[in-house]
Amino acid sequence: MTFLEHLEELRWRLIYSFIGVLIGTILAWIFIDFLVEEILLKPATKNNIPLQNLKPFGQIFLYFQIAIIAGIILSIPNIFYQLWKFISPALRKNERKYILAIVIFSSVCFLLGILFAYFVMLPLTLSFASQFGTTEIKNEFAIDEYMSIIISVMLAAGLVFELPMLSFFLSKLGILTPDFMKKYRKHSLVIILIAAAVLTPGTDPVSQVILAVPLFLLYEISILVSKLSQKKVVEQ
Repeated sequence: MTFLEHLEELRWRLIYSFIGVLIGTILAWIFIDFLVEEILLKPATKNNIPLQNLKPFGQIFLYFQIAIIAGIILSIPNIFYQLWKFISPALRKNERKYILAIVIFSSVCFLLGILFAYFVMLPLTLSFASQFGTTEIKNEFAIDEYMSIIISVMLAAGLVFELPMLSFFLSKLGILTPDFMKKYRKHSLVIILIAAAVLTPGTDPVSQVILAVPLFLLYEISILVSKLSQKKVVEQ
């Protein structure tokens, strides 16, 4: 393919991705009340955190923002599929048959990250934020700030859980090797502990360990994925 043909292919992949996001956004808008009240507001309800809207049209814009982000999350399999279809011309013929499996694996990893953030990270974060400080000051959160924390933490966790998939891709390109990851395992453990401390605003070491263990397991899984990826390359 020529350079212009690559641009044309990229344009269509972006269009297909946008169509998927649009469909996902419409579906999210149909269930927007359930999404907001029964899912996104639940962490605040469980921690008895009062929320308030400080802008005249704050809730309207907030609902649109949530619908769009939910649409992106719902269309993640389609986005991954379009991405890999764009990359597929650079892959070998026998590697292209794994695109569907890669898309499913990538989507599952991303969704697992979101679930982990929702059920583990957010309760710890909000519990600390709501209880920190003097009792003379009442902790009431602005709804836009609250939603920003909820959404950013879930999306960040979803991206972190893509580490095995990133390992597979970099190994295929020859940039990453399992020996390199094993060599710097101790260094990665220190980085993981620091990341867990940053993601957990509390000083409770137990909470930090709860977050660090899955991250370290992801690193170990990434080493295995890198090893399997290189093994297939050698066999070919």
